[in-house]
Amino acid sequence: MKKSELKDFLDEKVTIYNHPNFIESDPIQIPHLFTQKEDIEITGFLVATIAWGNRKSIINNGHRLIEMMGNSPFDFVMNFSEKNSESLSPFVHRTFNNKDLFYFLNALQNIYKNHDGLETVFAQYSEKDSMQPAIHQFKKTFFELPHLSRTQKHVSDPFKNSAAKRINMFLRWMVRNDNAGVDFGIWNSISPSKLSCPLDVHSGNVARKLNLLKRKQNDGKALAELDASLRRLDPKDPVKYDFALFGLGVFEQF
Repeated sequence: MKKSELKDFLDEKVTIYNHPNFIESDPIQIPHLFTQKEDIEITGFLVATIAWGNRKSIINNGHRLIEMMGNSPFDFVMNFSEKNSESLSPFVHRTFNNKDLFYFLNALQNIYKNHDGLETVFAQYSEKDSMQPAIHQFKKTFFELPHLSRTQKHVSDPFKNSAAKRINMFLRWMVRNDNAGVDFGIWNSISPSKLSCPLDVHSGNVARKLNLLKRKQNDGKALAELDASLRRLDPKDPVKYDFALFGLGVFEQF
């Protein structure tokens, strides 16, 4: 396909999949339970953290975790201590266990009490055309408290050539205002033009079939290549094409 034909094709797929119907089969349904900014972003961050593996399992465990937090995630985080953590002790999702969860809650509490919240941490380190340096700096801030070394693996670092799929997905949720009611658009201090596609097996395979991506591994270098291709199609909102790539891969077996 020529560039104009490819853009028209993908724009049509964005219209189909960037639609409220998408929510019912996606982990984004869980932060959609809330209206308060802090509840949305904390829920979004925790759910994005466990968003690998079987989608049904991700969604079930996400709902379960929020229920364990009394369906008040921001209040729970701000009052969290390991003394009152018994309700969370049974939680596990794949290799993310209760010890990891306890640290994540302590780290989130620290970010809200001492760093003015998640949006501020990401926004202050964002660069002109990328959020990847901000993700790297966020990880440093997130792990500034004493922690088990094993827990660090649950936050990716683009500076170690990671595609950081889950954090890029979380940032898409928070930053994009899609006027369709899927992504939230509650972080006004970051431009959607800086976002990167949540690169995974599905989006990567479709991107290669459409000649948007040549690199075989789904790593940081592949992400940079895909970002460049998507920004040529829409420099203001390149990550809208995540809906097209994901939808083609998962729902259409493209």
